[in-house]
Parts: sequence; structure tokens; C-alpha cells
Amino acid sequence: MGLKKIMTNYAAYNLWVNQQFVNWLSTKSDELLNTEVASSYTSIIKTLNHIWETEQYWYSIIAETGPFEKKESVDLNKKEVFEGLLSTSAKLADFISSLSDEQLDKTIKIENPWFQCELPLSEYLLQVVNHGTYHRGQIVTIGRNVGITDASNTDYNFYNVVKAQ
Repeated sequence: MGLKKIMTNYAAYNLWVNQQFVNWLSTKSDELLNTEVASSYTSIIKTLNHIWETEQYWYSIIAETGPFEKKESVDLNKKEVFEGLLSTSAKLADFISSLSDEQLDKTIKIENPWFQCELPLSEYLLQVVNHGTYHRGQIVTIGRNVGITDASNTDYNFYNVVKAQ
């Protein structure tokens, strides 16, 4: 299996899993999504916003669109966060599917205040999806703490099995 097929599938999984979370959380009240708990991001909506912002950052690296500028938002609107996350995930999936194996293996240098590295584009895609997975796990845990217990299975293997049907 070539790099393009693996990375295209992984980016498509990222879009699918974010859609699953948006579908799941769209039915929940603003009060539940904004309930604060002890976590790295203190509510479900703040955690989703962080996933979205991070995807925007990594898209700017992967697509080499220039520096990402974080927007300052004190009032997180559920609809805006949901739509923004899905839009960025779709843009990322479309971009990845347009690349060749050679382009996915292209090395991109990053120098910023937090870290410096020079890795293949495909490694950065793995980073952005794994980062989202980490925080989606936190969302499930936050949800349990505020009484939301109906999260669905969003494992990568489950996605591959469902997609194959």
C-alpha cells in the first residue's frame, strides 16, 4: 500500500471522526457543552475549538499557506466551532488526496517558538490526526463527567471496517 493511499485514508478518517463528534454533540445543550471540568481545556466546546485551531495551524504548515494567525474569541459559538472544524478537516482531506507519494514525502522545516523540526509532510498529518484523537478522548471523558454517556465508536479500525461495508 502506497503512502498516498494511507495518508488519504487517514485524512478522510479525521474528517469522518470529527463529523461523528459534531453529529453527536449537536444534540447536546449549550449548557452541557460549556460546563467546566478539570481538564487541559475545561469544557467540551473549548476542547473542540482547540482541535479546530490546531488543525488550522497544521494545515498552514502542510499546505504551506503562510503563518497561521490564531483568532481571539472569548465567546465560543457552538455552530461556528462545529462548522469551522468540519471545514478545516474537509480542506485538509481534499489537500492530502491531491498529493502524490513524492509530495507527501516532501520535507518541511518548521521553526517556531515551541519547537524546531524538519520532517516529511506525511509526519505532520500523523501529528494533526493523533493530536485530535487525544483531545477527542478528553471530550468523551468530559462528557461522562457532565452526564453525556452516549458517545459512539470512533476508532480508526472501526472507521476502516464501516467504510469497507
